[in-house]
Amino acid sequence: MAKVFASLELILDTTKCPTKNKEGVVMASSRVHTYSSILERVCALVHLECGCEVRNKLPPVAALKLRSVDLQSPRNNKEHHTQEMGLKRLIVRRGQSFVLQLHFNRSFHFGKDYLTFVAETGPAPMELLGTRATFSLTQARKGNVWSASDFTTDTNSLLVSFFTPASAVIGPYTLKIEISQGQGHSVAHPVGTFILLFNPWNAEDEVYLPSEILLQEYIMMDYGFVYKGHERFITAWPWNYGQFEEDIIDICFEILDKSLYFLENPSKDYSQRNDPVYVCRVVSAMINSNDDNGVLQGNWGEDYSRGVSPLEWNGSVAILRQWSARGKQPVKFGQCWVFAAVMCTVMRCLGVPTRVVSNFRSAHNMDGNLTIDTYFDQNAEMLPIQKRDKIWNFHVWNECWMIRKDLPPGYNGWQVLDPTPQQTSNGLFCCGPASVKAVREGEVHLPYDTPFVYAEVNADEVIWLFRNGQAQEILVHNTSSIGKEISTKMVGSDQRQNITGSYKYPEGSPEERSVFMKASRKMLSPRRASSPFLDLLGSRGSQDQPAQLQLHLAKTPEWGHDLMLKLHARRVPDRVHPRGPIRLVVRFSAQALLHQGDTREPLWRQTVHLDLDFGEEIQWPLLLPYENYRNKLTDEKLIRVSGIAKVEDTGRSLLVLKDISLEPPHLSIEVSKRAEVGKALRVHITLTNTLTVALSNCMMVLEGSGLIDGQIYNNIGTLVAGHTIQIQLDLYPIKTGPRQLQVLISSNEIKEIKGYKDIFVAASRAS
Repeated sequence: MAKVFASLELILDTTKCPTKNKEGVVMASSRVHTYSSILERVCALVHLECGCEVRNKLPPVAALKLRSVDLQSPRNNKEHHTQEMGLKRLIVRRGQSFVLQLHFNRSFHFGKDYLTFVAETGPAPMELLGTRATFSLTQARKGNVWSASDFTTDTNSLLVSFFTPASAVIGPYTLKIEISQGQGHSVAHPVGTFILLFNPWNAEDEVYLPSEILLQEYIMMDYGFVYKGHERFITAWPWNYGQFEEDIIDICFEILDKSLYFLENPSKDYSQRNDPVYVCRVVSAMINSNDDNGVLQGNWGEDYSRGVSPLEWNGSVAILRQWSARGKQPVKFGQCWVFAAVMCTVMRCLGVPTRVVSNFRSAHNMDGNLTIDTYFDQNAEMLPIQKRDKIWNFHVWNECWMIRKDLPPGYNGWQVLDPTPQQTSNGLFCCGPASVKAVREGEVHLPYDTPFVYAEVNADEVIWLFRNGQAQEILVHNTSSIGKEISTKMVGSDQRQNITGSYKYPEGSPEERSVFMKASRKMLSPRRASSPFLDLLGSRGSQDQPAQLQLHLAKTPEWGHDLMLKLHARRVPDRVHPRGPIRLVVRFSAQALLHQGDTREPLWRQTVHLDLDFGEEIQWPLLLPYENYRNKLTDEKLIRVSGIAKVEDTGRSLLVLKDISLEPPHLSIEVSKRAEVGKALRVHITLTNTLTVALSNCMMVLEGSGLIDGQIYNNIGTLVAGHTIQIQLDLYPIKTGPRQLQVLISSNEIKEIKGYKDIFVAASRAS
């Protein structure tokens, strides 16, 4: 026993030098471990010398139990650019670390206590599908994988850094922790939930956009403009995207969960939600309701009595909330700009850089022959289009920014996605993503739906004179009339940006015609033998004409007023009449022009006889009275004036066209002072009825994320012709930063009197 006591004395001396960390602080856990090891060594000595069995009487360490969790949502959300969605729940972006604080019943001992985390998303999570991840706590992160590492301890708490790979499935996740001591039984505890989004700030993510200025515009900006009207009368239509309203993110995932892909195979659908190409196609199909209970039902007629006119929407939030609240039934009604604006909201919310793009004179080429045929009779009336091919006054789609791993190198960047239901793609009404670069280069064989998009901006227009039941004469073969003024909102500005050059080479340039021929041969090759189209491409359309005709507006066209035009006619030499006089009979017709390129019955006709000597120019005034069009236009207030001039000696015909967009009364919005969160902000709205008739049943709707929770409605009543109405009201801004107030006044006579006001909201100053 003497040896035992001598050894014991030596062992106890070692406890006089407790373990210290780098800062010289005694590590309590090290002291506990020291005493435990001493006791083990003493017991071993006693057993060796005297054969006695000595039991370890040190009380066992209590099992580690999770008491509470702090998700650190305010800190994490701010670092992940999701603070605008709220600070109460955790919303993070993939490929970027976030921290959680775990509180236990005792201090955590690394190496003795073992923590394993499990993250799951979807209805049947599986690691093989990428919808379940299991990972243990480690001292340092290793690679682009799920991990929990870089932890620090403080009394009974543990601050852990979590990392999700940049290729992770997006969506709502549950996180749980499994705790064990050594090889013993593990106990599971729920940690909490979080939402994982795409991360365009991360270079490893397929939606990475390497510009903070562009990210602020295409992810963080919650308002913008949709461009409508006509190529010569482009109107900026303000829109509230509202992607950061607190419930919108949940509705976005509800949209994914209602898609036909999910309903057919939920596990497979979830496993593909790491791919922005897949997610974009699903959203494109779900924004319309042609195949499913998508968000919006289209209506291109003129009866909106069962819903809301597409012109009366101010933003996406009301539409998405209505769809969610009413049992996921399609909202009535939408047209192209509504579909595209709502998709912009969803994609920005999910973390994909997105913008809204308008294409003026957009071809709807269903047969893929790259020509759109239009027919006029000899009285200058545009005839109803029997074919599905049409030229829309404008069409609106989206561009989403992403890497295209499914395409050859060189086609990353902006991709066209079009949620307006026009034709099916792989069996569903969706369109894209089609690389904008592929469209420009005529690479129409690349997926998805590139031939359709190419035709929208590049098809040729052929206008025919229809007589005796058939098309008899080509009036115009125009190679540059389609795909005009392709527009989007300029970055950091309220101005319009013309991006036509990103879709095609300059009209008429050798590059543009070369690309057109390449695309047309690819699109027409299966039926080349039966198509005369390629032969037509080399022609110049109609032959030289003895006169040039143009229609001009004599003054700004305003709805409710007579329209003043001038026909400008100039005699030029041709082969038949090199220098002599000619006589023209010009028949004019005016028709209401519908958004999809159709027209109504003529609302005005006039015939003019002109005698033109060589070199002579004539300006002939034309008057289209208000009473002729007063009750005969669509809500968009567009008129097409057409003229067909017949040369009496030869019987040949000339065509002249003028599309007119009528200006509605203008709205004025002013604010009285500096805007602050929670403080009353007086808004002054002024409208003068410049028409010659009263505006009846006027309704005003105000909307603006960060300024108004939802919408504000105000029934104005009737506004007499020539009178001015002034409205004052107080708003109480909710969020700081740049905001936009949108105001819409609709009436029985005009559906779209719209205005906006940019407002910067400052943080509230202490009283």
